[in-house]
Amino acid sequence: MATDTEDQRGGPVGTASPGVERERRAGGRLGAALRDRPHLGRTLVIGVPLVLIAVVLAWRYFAARETTDDAQIDGHITPIAARVGGTVLAVKVDDNELVRAGAVLVEIDPRDYRIALQRAEAELADAQAALVAARSGIPITTTTTASQVSVAGANVERAEAGGKASAREADAARARLKVAQARLEEASANARRAERDRERLKQLVAKDEVSQQQYDTAVAAADAARAGVESAQAAIVEAERGVEVAESRRVQADGMLVGAEADLRAARTAPEQVRVIKSRADSAEARVKLAQAALAQSRLNLQYTTVVAPSAGVVSRKSVEPGQVVQAGQPLLALVSLDDIWVTANFKETQLHGMRPGQPVTISVDAYARRYMGHVDSIAAATGARFSLLPPENATGNYVKVVQRIPVKIVFEKGQDPQHLLRPGMSVVPTVMVR
Repeated sequence: MATDTEDQRGGPVGTASPGVERERRAGGRLGAALRDRPHLGRTLVIGVPLVLIAVVLAWRYFAARETTDDAQIDGHITPIAARVGGTVLAVKVDDNELVRAGAVLVEIDPRDYRIALQRAEAELADAQAALVAARSGIPITTTTTASQVSVAGANVERAEAGGKASAREADAARARLKVAQARLEEASANARRAERDRERLKQLVAKDEVSQQQYDTAVAAADAARAGVESAQAAIVEAERGVEVAESRRVQADGMLVGAEADLRAARTAPEQVRVIKSRADSAEARVKLAQAALAQSRLNLQYTTVVAPSAGVVSRKSVEPGQVVQAGQPLLALVSLDDIWVTANFKETQLHGMRPGQPVTISVDAYARRYMGHVDSIAAATGARFSLLPPENATGNYVKVVQRIPVKIVFEKGQDPQHLLRPGMSVVPTVMVR
């Protein structure tokens, strides 16, 4: 604590420090000036609050706004290219000409594409005729194959019956042959007996021991026995011929049965034949669809010889002239739409803390001495550097922090540019009311 002889500033009582002395002198001079100039006091009393109010208002004004000069007008630029190749017959537009949607821009020689269209129509007609023929063959084949199966089955049954009959006939012929052989043996035995009787009676008739009549009877019996042998031999020959005929008929019947069975197997392939016919019809239908697709493509190619504007816009960068031979995909011109334009403003990332979609924007256009009204539509999902060809890689080398810029889309309010004065690429200065 300070002693009784010293005040709280550390000096002796009754003795002022140099700083206090200077303050007293300055206060004295200010008081003297205010006494000499009373209006100066009133000015300070009024001016100081006004300056403070102006500073506060300026701070509030600039704190509620974010602005940047890194902003341009954007719009839809539609490149027009040839869909088909050919010789350019006419160019209907010129540079910087305003065209409506559907207006003819360029005409390409359509003669080759008309011929291709006629060929596609002929191929479609041919494919449709083939399809009709293939479809009409399905019921015919189905009916024919079904009847063939029935006929083949009947032929097999008839051949089997004929084979059985010929087999029985062969058995009967062999039985008749055996009977004829037995009769031949019997006739031969009778002939031998009759010949022996005739020899015995011949000796007896020479001795007049038997009558001539008995001898003649024995001779006749011997002759009849020989005739019976000959008849039996002829019957055997006939029976052998019958056996041969019966065997040949049996062989023929077996062959007919084999043929009928083969026909039946062939006829039983009818479902496969029907499936083949149906597959041919399906193939013909597929060819019809291919021909229809080719015809549709030919019609499109013929339509593509007339290049029309997909939307309204101003013709720019025209690079086509009459007589020029163009290829499919070759750029011809560009259409710049002036009905749908917006502003792309690249704000610093430190300016986005209070920025939200829907906030009002005042847009100052460098080309015209006027302002346009708009509002924030959306904020990009990444900085512009991330979309560059070679984005920065901060994980390598020496790192230097750079404030990044993020694109913000700002749209104009409707009805402010009826004469389409604004053009994509113009520089603007947007000011966003963030509060």
